[in-house]
Amino acid sequence: DVQLQAFGGGLVHTGGSLRLSCVVSGLTFDAIAIGWFRQVPGKEREAVSCLSIYDGSTYFADTVKGRFTISRDDDRNIVHLQMRNLKPGDTAVYFCAATYWNSASRATSGYDYWGQGTEVTVSS
Repeated sequence: DVQLQAFGGGLVHTGGSLRLSCVVSGLTFDAIAIGWFRQVPGKEREAVSCLSIYDGSTYFADTVKGRFTISRDDDRNIVHLQMRNLKPGDTAVYFCAATYWNSASRATSGYDYWGQGTEVTVSS
């Protein structure tokens, strides 16, 4: 079975850091792209950062460039989203998603598998 398990959310103050992790199982890790998305109530889900393990491409939303980095652990099939200098506007539920044989994409429709969300709250 395909499983994407996202964890690492929590409550931090403005300027703090968190590292989210997406554990992937049931997929061929070097053939996928992973996207991190976030959503707040009443708004559409938006892409934060994406990494294609398949072709090495990456994507970062303008709002997180310079603050967030994305990395992979091939031994454990995990993709990390390191978030630094967090702002209240980063507060959301964060989801990871996967698709096969694609470049990094910010479109939610480009992903076939989704994990459960992990909540990030940044207090001012």
